[in-house]
Amino acid sequence: MAVFQHGEIEIAYDVAGAGPAVLLLHGFPQTRAMWAPIAATLARDFTVVTADLRGYGASSKPAAKVDLTNYSFRAMGGDMLALMTSLGHETFHLVGHDRGARVAHRMSLDATDRLRSLTVMDIVPTHTLLDNWSSKVSAAYFHWSYLAQPAPFPERMIEADPDHFYQTCLLGWGGSQLSEFAALEAYRAAWRDTATIAGMTNDYRATLAVDVHHDASDLGRRFEGPALVLYGADGAMAQMFDIPGTWDAWLKNMTAEAIPGGHFFPDQSGAATIAVLRGFLGSG
Repeated sequence: MAVFQHGEIEIAYDVAGAGPAVLLLHGFPQTRAMWAPIAATLARDFTVVTADLRGYGASSKPAAKVDLTNYSFRAMGGDMLALMTSLGHETFHLVGHDRGARVAHRMSLDATDRLRSLTVMDIVPTHTLLDNWSSKVSAAYFHWSYLAQPAPFPERMIEADPDHFYQTCLLGWGGSQLSEFAALEAYRAAWRDTATIAGMTNDYRATLAVDVHHDASDLGRRFEGPALVLYGADGAMAQMFDIPGTWDAWLKNMTAEAIPGGHFFPDQSGAATIAVLRGFLGSG
């Protein structure tokens, strides 16, 4: 593990391979460890960077500002842009799953010229999701509302049994089994830390307080580079949305494909995920 200092924030990351740069961003409630099998394969042809988002894993978990801007996707994306600059990668391919995909989408709007391509995995655009909130979405993604409650209510409840809470999340969005998560022990080690619990809740608070307004200001803007939308064929979002259709307004040059599995298809169907990614990224 290496550590990049970005102002007061430390970002934990790993680098492997050689060739065009690819940055892989994890989601909730995981860490950069989720990418290990995928990163190892991609590293045959690419310089692969995996990093923990602020608030997650081994990266910093700063106290939240009153306005929560330091936990916005823009702030998280700023960490990653600075990291890639420090590593000498002015342009790079960007791949994100779950919260990492939301950070990646924000980066595609804030730093379009830095991205050689964009891949988002199993998300509906943030503004679209919140603008179309329904009873079905609320039942499937209850954690969005729960984690956004004022501190320290969610934190104290989760701290009573973090394994039960976060493992329920892992199992709840597509019929996963815990045995499918090769990095489960790394996730457990991270989420048993009270600072990580607070960091992840602040991420969700910032979405409702900050991120949705950033996206509202960018309605009508489209990322014009190559874009790949992957989603779990059996995931909760695929059951409620036409996922490729939700991205039409944001991505001009889009390819979309369903992968066997639920929300955590990179863990469930790693080989299929790698095959589609390699085909999309090509030789860089």
